Amino acid sequence: MPTLQKFVRASAPSAAKDDPLGPLAELPGTWAGRGFNVMGLPVADPNIKFRVKLNAYQETLTFSDIGAQVPNRANDPNPLGKFQPDINLFGVHYLQMIDDLNGEGPLHLETGIWLNVPATTNPVSEPTVARLASIPHGDSVLAPGRAIVVQGGPQIEIADSTPFTLNPTTGARINDTSDPYLAPYKNAVPPPGIPAEAVLTPNVLLKAAIAGQNIKKTVVLIVNASPVGGINGSPVTPQPGADGGIVNIPFVVQNANANSMSAIFWIEWVENADGGHFLQLQYTQTVILDFPVPGADGKTMVNIKWPHVSVATLIKR
Repeated sequence: MPTLQKFVRASAPSAAKDDPLGPLAELPGTWAGRGFNVMGLPVADPNIKFRVKLNAYQETLTFSDIGAQVPNRANDPNPLGKFQPDINLFGVHYLQMIDDLNGEGPLHLETGIWLNVPATTNPVSEPTVARLASIPHGDSVLAPGRAIVVQGGPQIEIADSTPFTLNPTTGARINDTSDPYLAPYKNAVPPPGIPAEAVLTPNVLLKAAIAGQNIKKTVVLIVNASPVGGINGSPVTPQPGADGGIVNIPFVVQNANANSMSAIFWIEWVENADGGHFLQLQYTQTVILDFPVPGADGKTMVNIKWPHVSVATLIKR
């Protein structure tokens, strides 16, 4: 991962306890750093199956507290026969701004909310988190999930950008490694500072960024919206998962339908050589785009799933 700009000053973790934001307590503030994404995109040309787009980027991600608790009303008595009082949600607004590092200008703008949701009896659920996102392409995302606190650094698995299909019986991912689909990824020229292996396995950049760091604690936020294929440890089922969902404008649905998302965020407490600490945020996110492409005969359209993988390492100012 390219080095951070010099103006970034790392921020130490908060000492606050019992924060109503729960696992989201360290998010408020501004985080800055760099990232990389890879995606297959449709091409409005019948002679070209698709194109691979790569971007190295600079990101600023800002979180701010929602000013008060948000009451959600319960319906009691309920069919489960268990008392469910009203619940109060606490959360943070966020604004994500991403700019290309190689002069192509702004790449992405996203606004949204992260919520800390308490345990409930109707439905029966442990405490959860949820991410709500709005993207100017015409997409709205609801991705619920869970938070885990671990001692030490994150366990970062492989994120695979290879196009794939799904086993119709099990829902398992089946990578399409035939030349028409894999060769454009293998032959893609990554941006300066990005190793070639990151095109097919972008998470190598996250591992490289923390190599040699002394990470004392990590809060892991795992969220999904209609997950498929077991990406980021999401369930493998014949049908898209029931968690959350994505709603798109008709043009997106018709041309490159974004219909699944799985993401992991790691909030990391990093110890310096002098015993001080700073906060670091890493994420890996895979959005699945569905658009058909011509098969081997050049005529029959094949429904391939196209991963749009983004990874970044940010430091809290």
